[in-house]
Amino acid sequence: MKAAIYGRSLESNRSDFVQQLFDKLVASDMEVFVYEPLYHFIRDAVHIKGHFIPFNRHEEIDGKADVLISLGGDGTLLDTIELVRTADIPIMGINTGRLGFLASIAKEEVNFAVDALKSGKYVIDKRTMLQLDSAAHFFGEVNFALNEITLSRSDSGSMIVVHAYLNDEFLNSYFADGLIISTPTGSTAYNMSCGGPIVMPNSENFVLTPIAPHNLNVRPIIISDKSILKLKVEGRNPRFLATLDSRSMPIETGTELYVRRADSHINIVKLENHDFLTTLRSKLMWGLDKRT
Repeated sequence: MKAAIYGRSLESNRSDFVQQLFDKLVASDMEVFVYEPLYHFIRDAVHIKGHFIPFNRHEEIDGKADVLISLGGDGTLLDTIELVRTADIPIMGINTGRLGFLASIAKEEVNFAVDALKSGKYVIDKRTMLQLDSAAHFFGEVNFALNEITLSRSDSGSMIVVHAYLNDEFLNSYFADGLIISTPTGSTAYNMSCGGPIVMPNSENFVLTPIAPHNLNVRPIIISDKSILKLKVEGRNPRFLATLDSRSMPIETGTELYVRRADSHINIVKLENHDFLTTLRSKLMWGLDKRT
């Protein structure tokens, strides 16, 4: 089995955990790919036994790695989308951050997680992605998002107006700081922070949630993920921001954008007892009654 390791940077007090991970992978006879910037960051603190293969780009692990292990929080796992793209490489998120909703495997579970990979005692959770299309081909080949696509004002000035059409039928004009189009996966992220609902992962829908809407009677709406959204932004400023997960780009107002379900999906590795409802209760304290 071949495992690719990705991470941004790790705090010095995480070196023992990272050493344990690499030792376990080598002891399990796994071929290891290491994200090169991560290697340069940890090489003085972690000794990687045996041979490893450095990588930087999607092409270097496509068709070669059997799993990609993300070391960090949910933001780090979202970074791996650009490396995986449409390759169907399963992503295992080991949480070294704070909340860790997507990266739900605790660092104390490293040995158990690697053993599960070797023995096949895990499930693949297929997650829907969103795709942004336009005549100008913004974001190039990586025009998809796992959590959300957000259109927002580009500075601290006046609000923007987002005209939204659902399957060519006028839906609404959102006078707001922006609009979030969220997948079920992203429903527990920015969407939830702005008052949007939590949605089950495989419910086959998206959520439209305005950011600080000027009209108080505008509320989030759930739509089928088979829908196609056409969006057009107006505002006093010549540009607004389009954000795909954590990747942003300024776009001229008046540009027509189309949002739909991506043809590909992302595979998240889930271990035993790491289902969505358990994570919801443990990470978000959902339904917690302090009286009991």
